[in-house]
Amino acid sequence: MERTQAQETDGYQVRVMSRADLDLAVDWARAEGWNPGLHDAGAFHAVDPAGFLVGLLDGRPVASLSVVRYPGNFGFLGFYIVRPEMRGRGYGWRLWQAGLRHLEGCTVGLDGVVAQQENYRKSGFALSHRNIRFGGSVPDGGAKGGAGETSLVDARTVPFDRLAALDAELFPAPRPGFLANWIALPGATALAAVRDGAVTGFGVIRPCHSGFKIGPLYAADGTVARDLVLALGRAAGTGPVFLDVPEPNGEAVRLAQEFGLTPQFETARMYLGAAPVTDLGRLFGVTSFELG
Repeated sequence: MERTQAQETDGYQVRVMSRADLDLAVDWARAEGWNPGLHDAGAFHAVDPAGFLVGLLDGRPVASLSVVRYPGNFGFLGFYIVRPEMRGRGYGWRLWQAGLRHLEGCTVGLDGVVAQQENYRKSGFALSHRNIRFGGSVPDGGAKGGAGETSLVDARTVPFDRLAALDAELFPAPRPGFLANWIALPGATALAAVRDGAVTGFGVIRPCHSGFKIGPLYAADGTVARDLVLALGRAAGTGPVFLDVPEPNGEAVRLAQEFGLTPQFETARMYLGAAPVTDLGRLFGVTSFELG
């Protein structure tokens, strides 16, 4: 990435992150209270190694941004963090502009914190819906089951093309490489709901700095989603469980409330360009607020 004249004169430079830089950005996200997964960075970096940018002041990292470019001209923006003592000096804005250049020609999604929504609107992003992070202890309980014979199995034993096909239906772009890494994260459990040979649900739970997060959580209906959450919660062990629920999926919100999970915070899913058509009725939990 070329330096601008301004970067040369004031000591500020934007460049692609190294893998170590991304570990630092994940630590910043932890400090912001976003509770990233313990092993997210490796899976994230593999998606688009050129899609993670760092702002350096006199060689010292002061700002981060992810602008991951997926196939099919879809991008996702995250990790937008400026060190607290460096805010208000324009470093974040210059990094933001460089990031959008990386995503030129793409529809771009982001999950913005509430305080930044107006700033994102000024850059052309429009609100799609809210996502609500619910957290707490998942109760012990058995599966209710539904019509037909549904089994919960280790997702890694399911033909991978079936998992990838379900993910491609409920995420705006194909991402088989990311998915293959995601279900194999250290300490993670990935389960698939299978009925009559068809995959009717899929979920992953992974260890985070605090407790565990479920994401994605895909399900044909609330019964399948409930069974997956209970099974994933049992697999995780002790500690709080977090689930990022798209608010338009009323069944998902009710399910979180039924489990006694409480809202922790919310984000605004916003898009620059035409919002992709996604079946939010089967999306019970977002994969991550950083990569979509």
